[in-house]
Amino acid sequence: MNFTARGGHSLKEEVIKLQNGTGINVCYSVDRSKEAILFLHFSGGNISMWDGVLPLFEQDYSIIAPDMRGHGKSDQLATGYHIDEMANDVYLLLEELGVSRCHVVGSSMGAEIGLSLAANYPEIVLSLICEGALYNEFGEYGLFQGNEEEVEKYKHHVRAELSKRKNLFRTEEEFIDVQKEILQEQGIWNEHFLQFFKSAIERTEDGCYTYRYKNHVRKEYIEKYWTIQFEEYYQKVTCPVLFLPSEEESANPIIQNNLKVFSSWLNKSQVRYINNSIHAYVWMQDPKSVVHAVKSFISDVYH
Repeated sequence: MNFTARGGHSLKEEVIKLQNGTGINVCYSVDRSKEAILFLHFSGGNISMWDGVLPLFEQDYSIIAPDMRGHGKSDQLATGYHIDEMANDVYLLLEELGVSRCHVVGSSMGAEIGLSLAANYPEIVLSLICEGALYNEFGEYGLFQGNEEEVEKYKHHVRAELSKRKNLFRTEEEFIDVQKEILQEQGIWNEHFLQFFKSAIERTEDGCYTYRYKNHVRKEYIEKYWTIQFEEYYQKVTCPVLFLPSEEESANPIIQNNLKVFSSWLNKSQVRYINNSIHAYVWMQDPKSVVHAVKSFISDVYH
């Protein structure tokens, strides 16, 4: 298999064909003398979201950062976007790379996949960092509180909104300017976001630009997410867990209660807060602060 160096560092990037036939693009550097860290991106993300993070780990750790199926340069499969299916991809990828144990850092969807990995393959996961998987959509630990009729109305609304997503842009600059304006208003636009959004689109045959993260992937992931009950996973996790709620999540009483309950099922857990952090974007927004939190946690609970 051919590979290319990434970002001027020692990390390699290549597409690896898994035993289940799925091609997964992965950025990695595996050194048997170092503990490994697996980085799992958010829904709609790709390995470029870690560009400000990985250089802060690669001296001391082996690195594995895949594009999940349907994302980045990995295979765009027609189906298979439940977190358990994506966790199985990760399990097979680790096998291919010869990594038997690792710490797992997950952002949003990546935290959900990491949680599934820790629950279903506990022998693999040394510790789990959850910047996500803090609440269900519905039910006892869900953010949406309503009766069955209200739930169905909410789902209908979300499906309609998903179908409105603009898919084509005339130029790369048109797409990036839309994202830049939003993040500048929040005061967080920087070079990490610029590089990420450049990698989030691809050129079509007619010269336009479109998302790498296709609508059918997005829709199936959300439909499957609605059925997930994270309490069923946390009750099976045996490794230490770090919860990294965003500033907005930290202020939500439902999420605060969930953290207490989920933590009660774990042997070891911590909750840490990054000032002004924004869900999923914190890894590009403030990589040094969030990396410090992760490294401190691993040092506290595992060394």
